[in-house]
Amino acid sequence: MSARVAVFRPDDERIETARSLLRDLGVDPVADPMLAVEPTGATPRDAEYVVFTSKTGAELVAEAGWDSGDATVVAIGPRTAQALESAGYAVDLLPEEYSSTGLVDLLSDRAAGASVEVARSDHGSAVLLDGLRDAGASVHETVLYRLTRPDDAGESAAIAAEGDLDAACFTSSLTVEHFLDAAAERGVRDAAIRGLNEAVVGVIGEPTRETAESLGIDVDVVPAEATFEALARETVARLRETQ
Repeated sequence: MSARVAVFRPDDERIETARSLLRDLGVDPVADPMLAVEPTGATPRDAEYVVFTSKTGAELVAEAGWDSGDATVVAIGPRTAQALESAGYAVDLLPEEYSSTGLVDLLSDRAAGASVEVARSDHGSAVLLDGLRDAGASVHETVLYRLTRPDDAGESAAIAAEGDLDAACFTSSLTVEHFLDAAAERGVRDAAIRGLNEAVVGVIGEPTRETAESLGIDVDVVPAEATFEALARETVARLRETQ
């Protein structure tokens, strides 16, 4: 039987893309969406810089008909930039590191005394806001959407608790937290953690690593590039090494 690898992306084209990639890598995907998107209907305020941290946010402002005006548009990474550009927005800046820290590094010398609008979910990292404020920017955050846990989430937690999960790919701190919440609801939280620690655990970025490890989960893979494709490929490669 093929190795079973859990993936927690939202239940839209992202979970389908993840399934397809994992199958191409020769493993059996366990698709267990841990995030559901609830739009707020808000749009970014006018500012000199407007920062987007996700493809979802880019799609929502496009649907709302947001006008970028004279703002310098900043995207956290290539998928966010592609979504903005597909909707007709010009993306002016992209960080070298696709993370909140990368955005702070990109903007710290530019944003002193400038107005910066951060448009993202309700679970964005404080690193971005604090870093920009420390750099002297006037920062405002607009919550474009809320991230909640789907009611039926948790199949992967049950499989991990049974010792039948070979690997897991966590794409944010919130997916880790929601995984454990779903496990707790099923009464298998401790067993699910033990199951993960016998498997290969991959995470996107150091903040997700810190969250996982603080909750008792051993992390095996943090890809240098903060994309799901890099996460999946490196996690499966590590899994192959252990088999």
